[in-house]
Amino acid sequence: MNVWGVSSRRVPSALLRMAGGRFRLHSVAGLRFAKLLGTGSGRTFTRRDADLRHWALLACWETPADADAFAGGALHRSWDAIATELLALRLRPLSSRGRWSNREPFGTPAPVPWGGPVVALTRARIRPTQWGRFWTSVPPVSTDLRQAAGLRLAIGIGEAPVGLQGTLSVWDSAAAVAEFAYRRAAHREAIRRTAATGWYAEELFARFALLRATGTVHGQSVG
Repeated sequence: MNVWGVSSRRVPSALLRMAGGRFRLHSVAGLRFAKLLGTGSGRTFTRRDADLRHWALLACWETPADADAFAGGALHRSWDAIATELLALRLRPLSSRGRWSNREPFGTPAPVPWGGPVVALTRARIRPTQWGRFWTSVPPVSTDLRQAAGLRLAIGIGEAPVGLQGTLSVWDSAAAVAEFAYRRAAHREAIRRTAATGWYAEELFARFALLRATGTVHGQSVG
């Protein structure tokens, strides 16, 4: 997972790379699944959250060598050329439930012990008829998330400004993720309402071992 930061004057260049990058990714060797993503604060999951100065790439690779080769390739270098910062996360799936673009991009990993930092990713395609209900439920959870113990970083991610949203968060441990997900009232209520109202046409929840973190986002490191 890469998150590039650009200056305001480089935003048009970033938009061009977003538009053309999806086609260039089709020919990258060893790439099993990839999404170029916009980012935002994740506080309301509406257009006003959008952060035009930070852009992300989520990529799943056949081998670590393929990921290393991409990091030295032309597409990666084109982003580096306009970036003021880059947060690069090397991840290994610990668990994954659901689908993204009708695929299971992280497979069905077998549970294994992991005592290090954990990255949580949520992503959903929200039914248009449920947008209003969803938006009213987001602020309490978002506020609670940023107060959670063990949280290192949280950003909103999405394939579109509205309707295709998710969150990427970095935590001290799996226990910290579980404490927020299952024991804090705001998130428990969101889970209950999700089951009751059927907000999502498609959803995915995944957790990863954070194997390596380099660089910064918003000037903040997570390693």
